[in-house]
Amino acid sequence: MMSPLNSVVLYQLGPIPITQAVVTTWGIMIVLVVGAFLLTRRLDLVPTRRQAALELVVVTLDSQITETSGARPGPYRSFIGTLFLFILVANWSSLIPGVEPPTAHLETDAALAALVFVSVIWFGIVGDGVGGYLKSFAAPNPVMIPLNILQSLTRVFSMFVRLFGNVMSGVFVIGIVASLAGLLVPIPLMALDLLTGLVQAYIFAVLALVFISSTIKDGQPEAPETPTKKEI
Repeated sequence: MMSPLNSVVLYQLGPIPITQAVVTTWGIMIVLVVGAFLLTRRLDLVPTRRQAALELVVVTLDSQITETSGARPGPYRSFIGTLFLFILVANWSSLIPGVEPPTAHLETDAALAALVFVSVIWFGIVGDGVGGYLKSFAAPNPVMIPLNILQSLTRVFSMFVRLFGNVMSGVFVIGIVASLAGLLVPIPLMALDLLTGLVQAYIFAVLALVFISSTIKDGQPEAPETPTKKEI
């Protein structure tokens, strides 16, 4: 099996090498975009089974965002949901013969971690303004500035290492067992790999949400509580 530090270069686009991980990543993005368009192009007031299932996914996502951050889910739904779906599909792409999941490569996981790092800065500035976001590094006192900066870097790096390590280990284990024991024996391991891919996508998305929610300004409008029967 190829080292995760090396990527298969399929062809050159000028001076830019196009690797297998890049092609798979773009394929996943196209599938997600086209799938989202087809699933949401016809929405009715009386939902069909398809629409009801989609609404259940959105409600579950909103509930998770509210429970984690205490803020309205609207500003964060698109980013967190897309992040979760992309990582989930990328992890599960390993079940397609001849396809190696892009999340098993360092560059993909590093790009996802960098995306979370930038999103933390973005949401922090949107919520608190530039001055308020920079002041957050001085909490609880200015002595903590270097440690707070280091923490913001290391926590994102830990996400990158966790995702890469778990996905890569699953690919290695299935590949080794398949080469030694044939095609049928690794099936239970493939089922376990499906579960691991789901859990890793969930953990990555939740951690991203936790890091983003730590930048939300105190006093920002919280999600409205569910009205009681008396209020209704």
